[in-house]
Amino acid sequence: MSSGITTGITTGITTGIAAWARARPPGTGGTRVLAVEGRSGSGKSTLATAVAAELGAPVVRMDDLYPGWDGLLDGVDALVEWVLRPLGLGRPARWRRYDWAAGGYAEWHEVPRAGILVLDGTGSGALAAAPYLSGLVWLEAPGEVRRTRALARDGDLYAPHWERWAAQEERFHARDDVRGRADLTVVTG
Repeated sequence: MSSGITTGITTGITTGIAAWARARPPGTGGTRVLAVEGRSGSGKSTLATAVAAELGAPVVRMDDLYPGWDGLLDGVDALVEWVLRPLGLGRPARWRRYDWAAGGYAEWHEVPRAGILVLDGTGSGALAAAPYLSGLVWLEAPGEVRRTRALARDGDLYAPHWERWAAQEERFHARDDVRGRADLTVVTG
């Protein structure tokens, strides 16, 4: 059952989520893993960045893992195979950045060893990731607010793909019931 918080992303909410995350039991290989989930434009990256700064934690962003506009589920697979499973086995974790302009994966990045890791993005709260998570935060905002935010952020790059991506999100979130499994819900708009 999730507890709901209605707010914008403020220092108070960031501090509260960081304190909550610190108190969670480690989810994998001794690392606390916090997933910040929600639909596009809900404020995931803003919250994940702020919470990670409060915690002094690294962030792995799903946007770096998706292999293109149709790659949400492949991004989840990459997260589990490259980051979460190795952490769970006590091994070094790394991920490969998808180069959106070149249309292919580029360089590898090591995940710094830390007591906590923040995951940012749609797919981070997938059922496949659940055994590795210490906490799951769902961000909620009305559709028009999300669309306005996302297009203001990414403009012409995202606009032609909005509907296509939204359909993937809907199928994924329905399949994995991410919102229903969230530990915390933050309403951002």
